[in-house]
Amino acid sequence: MSEPAKKIVTYEDLYSIPDNMTGEIINGELIATPRPSRKHVYTASRLDKSLGSPFDLGRGGPGGWIILVEPELGLGEDILVPDLGGWKRERFPIDEETNYITVAPNWVCEVLSPSTLRNDKVKKMPIYARHAVEYIWLIDPIVMTMDAFRLESGRWLLLGSFSENDKVEIEPFQEIEINLEDLWLK
Repeated sequence: MSEPAKKIVTYEDLYSIPDNMTGEIINGELIATPRPSRKHVYTASRLDKSLGSPFDLGRGGPGGWIILVEPELGLGEDILVPDLGGWKRERFPIDEETNYITVAPNWVCEVLSPSTLRNDKVKKMPIYARHAVEYIWLIDPIVMTMDAFRLESGRWLLLGSFSENDKVEIEPFQEIEINLEDLWLK
C-alpha cells in the first residue's frame, strides 16, 4: 500500500496558524509553536536593547547594522522566524514585494525554549548554514547559557560557550561587552 501524497506547504498555509502561535515552514513542513515564555521574551528584548543602540543606531558603538526582532525570513522554500536577525546595513533590502525578507541575515539569534530547541538546533541551523548566515547565537534563558558560532566552509565553528554572569565580547559584535547577567529574568 502506498503512502498518501504529502501536501505541499505554501506561504498561505501560515495564515491558518492561530494568533497565539508562531508559524514557520521548515524543510517543507508547517511548524507551529506557542508564543514564547516571559523568560524567553525578556532575554530577546534585553539582547535587542544591548545591541540596538551601538550597532543599529550607532550610539556608543560603530553602527552599520539593522537588527530586527522576530524577522520573517524567506530562505528558499523555508520560512524561518529567528528571535533576532541582523544585517549589515548595506545588505538589507529596504523594499521587497513580500512580507518576508529574502536576503539572509549576517547574524541570527535563537533564544531556546523547550518547545523550539530541537527545531532551532537540528532543523534551522543547517538551513542558516545553507544560506550563508555568517553567525548564530543560541541562548538558553532557563539554564542561562549562550553558545556563539561562526560559519566556516559550510560548517558551524563554536566561538565560545558562556553562562550566567559572564561578560562577553564576541563576533560579530565584539566591539562591545555584553553582560550575560543582564539577559536573565530572575
